Amino acid sequence: MLIIEIKEGEHIERALKRYKRKYRRTKVLENIKKNQHYLKPSNERRHALQKAKYRQKYYLEKEELI
Repeated sequence: MLIIEIKEGEHIERALKRYKRKYRRTKVLENIKKNQHYLKPSNERRHALQKAKYRQKYYLEKEELI
């Protein structure tokens, strides 16, 4: 459970924003989404390779534009 201390004179919106940021950093939602469906280890590796290829292609294209 995440605990956010509200400082004196702090707006509730600001505290809520800090809570949301802290929640995102714990990656709870990401783990829930990832574990909704089972992926075979071979499919996980394939997906990771495809993601790496895309990232590499993106960075190479970005360097060519500069």
